[in-house]
Amino acid sequence: MCDHNKNIYLPYLATVEEVIDETPDVRTLRLVFQDEQVREGFNFRAGQFAEYSAFGAGESTFCIASSPTRKGYIECCFRAVGRVTESLRRLEVGDTMGVRGPYGNSFPIEQFFGKNLLFVTGGIALPPLRTLIWNCLDWRDKFGDITIVYGARTEADLVYKRELKEWEARSDVKLVKTVDPGGNGPEWDGKVGFVPTVLDELAPTAENTIALVCGPPIMIKFTLPVLEKLGFGDEEIYTTLENRMKCGLGKCGRCNVGNIYVCKDGPVFTAKQVKAMPLEY
Repeated sequence: MCDHNKNIYLPYLATVEEVIDETPDVRTLRLVFQDEQVREGFNFRAGQFAEYSAFGAGESTFCIASSPTRKGYIECCFRAVGRVTESLRRLEVGDTMGVRGPYGNSFPIEQFFGKNLLFVTGGIALPPLRTLIWNCLDWRDKFGDITIVYGARTEADLVYKRELKEWEARSDVKLVKTVDPGGNGPEWDGKVGFVPTVLDELAPTAENTIALVCGPPIMIKFTLPVLEKLGFGDEEIYTTLENRMKCGLGKCGRCNVGNIYVCKDGPVFTAKQVKAMPLEY
């Protein structure tokens, strides 16, 4: 989408259309491109990411968290942890910011047709899978069972709470939500325990099922053996990595793992591909 620019680092201008506070420190921005041609022609696939800029502060890398099936806008979701994200957080409805992208590969969703889908995610790692979840729900008849296992440290740390309620109410989605021990209040109606432990107890079938995993490294570390025990093969497990991505174009060398550039070769990888990466990762 950036080919029309002579400068490949020149972002599109976008207007903040909506601001949604997901948690006390996690915010969603809904963005609308100001140029009509860009707005109508911007296409992406679930799993791709973009560079979001706050003018005068810099750029940050996030996935595109909205579904490619929802046209006319894109959404990003981030935690304010540094200069750029703090600047993005200060933006209000009607403000202008920059967007470069889309970049990277995507989930091979067509290969998932006819299969059950198991989403396993934790904390603020839900947004990279949320784009795929909504993509699949908008094409619901193309998939078998859809199960979502999502956890966070506390109830307050769960993002997209309104959508969790929507998924929970659907008869064609099984949502299993969990919080860490001590993170539950008196009204909590979900599980209590770490995501890998809850997944082990749930024991979903691996037969004709694709597992899609995204979360903190420690969650992924303990989830992969559980999936292996349940019978999932390394090529039936997908994850998405954010590894120090900066330019988004494979030029700055910030995200490479060995000879793999996460921004160009990823960010979506199978477990088999991840295991083949150098030990430094």
